Amino acid sequence: MIKLLKNLGKKDWIYAFICFILVVSQVWLELKMPDYMQKITILVQTEGSGMGEILKNGAYMIACALGSLLSAVIVGYFASSIAATFSMKVREKLFHKVQKLAMNEIKQFSTNSLITRTTNDITQIEMVVAMGLQLMIKAPITAIWAIMKILNKNWQWSALIGVGVVILISVISILMSIVIPKFKIVQKLIDKINGVTRENLTGIRVVKAFNAEEYQENKFEEVNNKLTRQQIFNQRMFSILSPTMYLIMYFLTLSIYFVGAHLINEAGMTDKVALFGDMVVFSSYGMQVIMSFLMLAMIFMMLPRAGVSASRINEVLETEITIKDGKINKDKTDETGIVEFKNVSFKYPDGEEYVLKDISFKANKGETIAFIGSTGSGKSTLINLIPRFYDVTSGEILVDGINVKDYTQEFLHNKIGYISQKAVIFNETIKNNITYGENGRGEISDKKIKEAIEVAQAKEFIDKLDNGYETQMAQGGTNVSGGQKQRISIARAIARDPEIYIFDDSFSALDYKTDSNLRKELKKYTKDATTLIVAQRIGTIINSDKILVLDEGKMVGYGTHKELLENCEVYRQIATSQLSKEELENA
Repeated sequence: MIKLLKNLGKKDWIYAFICFILVVSQVWLELKMPDYMQKITILVQTEGSGMGEILKNGAYMIACALGSLLSAVIVGYFASSIAATFSMKVREKLFHKVQKLAMNEIKQFSTNSLITRTTNDITQIEMVVAMGLQLMIKAPITAIWAIMKILNKNWQWSALIGVGVVILISVISILMSIVIPKFKIVQKLIDKINGVTRENLTGIRVVKAFNAEEYQENKFEEVNNKLTRQQIFNQRMFSILSPTMYLIMYFLTLSIYFVGAHLINEAGMTDKVALFGDMVVFSSYGMQVIMSFLMLAMIFMMLPRAGVSASRINEVLETEITIKDGKINKDKTDETGIVEFKNVSFKYPDGEEYVLKDISFKANKGETIAFIGSTGSGKSTLINLIPRFYDVTSGEILVDGINVKDYTQEFLHNKIGYISQKAVIFNETIKNNITYGENGRGEISDKKIKEAIEVAQAKEFIDKLDNGYETQMAQGGTNVSGGQKQRISIARAIARDPEIYIFDDSFSALDYKTDSNLRKELKKYTKDATTLIVAQRIGTIINSDKILVLDEGKMVGYGTHKELLENCEVYRQIATSQLSKEELENA
């Protein structure tokens, strides 16, 4: 928690100092009121006292109350401002950190957990900051100041307040020791409930198609019930606190008056009035002390959960970034669009077996290199090493003759037009989806957008939309088909006009006619760029300059379609399973 407080700015600390001054003023004003009450009590019982003196002390009490109220309002305003600014900064910092994490680091945390940490966990801390600036400052100051004011006045009453405080602290300590470990469970259960909800929403079509609504409801209910039971347990534990506090408060008041009655009864006539005034003051200060601990108890109810949330946030913020930027941010060679793998092997950081083993090939400018193999052979992993979604375990990858690790990631990514295996559509217009992100080449013109749409074979369906390429896409592109999403994703890469195109099985949702037309137009448009294609269909890659065949992470074939038919058994099996003998001979 303390680590996160470093995100408070200079302005926030100034506000916090103002809050501290105002809280001290508020406490002073509240603790002055019993003094005036004591004077009024004595004046009422003293013969010859004037009404003017009583009214004057009453006016002082009202002034103290109004001053305390005004201070509380101002403190509340500054505290809420500090808390809101603090949560904004932490949320922003957390979001930026996640953006920088590599794929293997993101996998340490589930998507649901990262969402919970960015929302619910930060909200827990925000609440503590807002309340803490008011209660955590006020409570101890009030308690200490009130105790100091009454400490030497009467040992019997002081002892009673001391016993009340000890009982109160004991109850709070026992409750905290029981409940604190449970808050970690609560946050993990919130992660799970977010996961089930997200899974249900993203897979709603499959859920409906398979009549699995009841199954999903049961799945959600199981997690929801666990969270509810845990929350009920925590709330029941804390519900003990409030009646205990009030019980101690009322018993303390009763004890003060009981002891006071005994003392007044035994005191001389001249001391009775003074003792009665002291009893009223002790009663008021005793309530102030107990109320202080009540305020602290409220914070203690929030602080453990906020502490768990802070740990979860710091866990992300303190995660070491393994993929670090190089220093090269401009072209150092005359080479353009050249990709070379030199004895590249790769295994995931938490894996024992290599996913790729000793891969070597070179793609020159203007060439189209295709990758094919059975499911799980490492095709997607191989091309994901180029933009450094992962770093190689051994060997090296060169782009334009320079190791990709030596480039800044921004500069490297600006050389690449990447189309992912699963088409990603953002909640933007079609135009904004195509011009998405910083391209390092200035603003993309409408002419370039239209060219990209035509090459990607998306013009026909976009022209039929009411607003053309200004049509708003739904979250995840649910208002267009899978093939249409792929074509928008391809247009996004084309509009960048990169040196290197990477297609990660990006034609799978296209019909054969659209696939064929798109590849023809793409070949014309990208003749000066290097194209790397992962595909399952032989028809998609049959005319590639070179085809690299993978089998269990190993390179088992490299050459043209005809060459591989002759000398690569794995490729021949894939080809004959998809195309007839006549189609293969005429290819």
